[in-house]
Amino acid sequence: MEKPILTEDKQKARQLRTWLLIVLVVAVALRVLLFAVYPPVSYSDTASYRRSANAILGGLTHYDGTRTPGYPAFMALVGSDRTVYAVQLILGLGITLAWFLIAWQATKSVVFAGIVSLAHTLNPGQLFFEADLLTETLATFWLILALLGAWFWLRAEKNRSIWLGMGIGTAASLAVLTRPVFIFMPVWLAVFLAVSFKDRKLKVNWRAVWTILLVAAVLVGGWMTYIKSRYHVFSVSTMSGYHLVQHTGYYFEDVPDEYAVIRDIYLDYRDARIAARGTQGNTIWDAIPAIMDATGLSFYDLSGVLSKISVQLILTHPWQYLARVLRGWWLFWRAPVYWDVTAVQSTVLASGLNVMIWAARLALFTANLIFVATSAGALFSKRLKKLWQFQPFHWLLAGSVWATSVVSSLLDHGDNPRFLIPLQTVVVFWVLWISFYSWQAWRSHRQSVPTVEKGD
Repeated sequence: MEKPILTEDKQKARQLRTWLLIVLVVAVALRVLLFAVYPPVSYSDTASYRRSANAILGGLTHYDGTRTPGYPAFMALVGSDRTVYAVQLILGLGITLAWFLIAWQATKSVVFAGIVSLAHTLNPGQLFFEADLLTETLATFWLILALLGAWFWLRAEKNRSIWLGMGIGTAASLAVLTRPVFIFMPVWLAVFLAVSFKDRKLKVNWRAVWTILLVAAVLVGGWMTYIKSRYHVFSVSTMSGYHLVQHTGYYFEDVPDEYAVIRDIYLDYRDARIAARGTQGNTIWDAIPAIMDATGLSFYDLSGVLSKISVQLILTHPWQYLARVLRGWWLFWRAPVYWDVTAVQSTVLASGLNVMIWAARLALFTANLIFVATSAGALFSKRLKKLWQFQPFHWLLAGSVWATSVVSSLLDHGDNPRFLIPLQTVVVFWVLWISFYSWQAWRSHRQSVPTVEKGD
């Protein structure tokens, strides 16, 4: 008996189901295995997130303003460390499926969609972060929701509803309240989705502006107003001064004698930090208690004084500041993997994972360099734009990554490689996209070249 011939639509539907099943099986199996054999991992930041979570549960009475509320509220809502870990694994699965949807809708290739989503879920930098009690997985989740909403907004005018705009604004604002380095995202999304050029005329869709920014004003602006009313600083947290010292600590010996006590204590701790770790990064966190004891300043007052000192140092040392910004920008692309090798009981498995992680880091670092080169090149090359068939969504993605690299480098100098983690798959998607269309162009060119038959 002959098999029924499938129509093209049925073949595509079967292929879609097959690849979606493959992605789901791999993504779920990996996360179940990780949850079974690998514990939730705490870092130096984790205790302050948990402390803020407890403060939220207590009605903010003991909230100290050191952390934005996004991740602490998540921890307070979810509960224990292991439950937080489990929910972050579920968020990771959702992020994987969101990338599958974006890649499939953009290319109509389920193979490409499968590769993109598996690239996210098989990236040890993403997978192990889902076990870490840090902000990155939650920030990644909010960002992919905002970008998914932006994809649908750009895809068709009929999608551009008030509700979608407010949804994009909500996701972007929650990303800010989870990871403040993304403070620019609501404005960036609002402007990008609002402005277009049609028939060489500038058009502005004001719905994108007011829906996204209205939500941002309520959520982010409301939180900043709360910080201002309680701690007398208009910011998303009370930590601004401490972050700036990550830059200015390199030339802190030039602090005026007016602040000699702070200067001298910091320099002592800086020397000890350099002797122990080879870098002054994060010295300030060790020095805070001693400076507070010597000066009598509160934690919040000290942050304000350090902001004032740092601004003065930046103005008088612009080239040194710029050098550190450029150094931080370079570190941004280093593709770290945060994991605890001691949590893996098998030494053989630990060694194998270590090799795999270094290989993955090398691949990701290479992808990051390709992204930097090709995004900059395509911006000025019509030929490359045409070759790679870029859509407005690609420039939204590229702009998001570039803005994050610049903003993070301007504001902080310490954990710069971590700042790319929530957008690392954006870079991978970009590189896979240009590889896919370069291969398509090469194959088309090869098929169009006539073959020359040899004579007898």
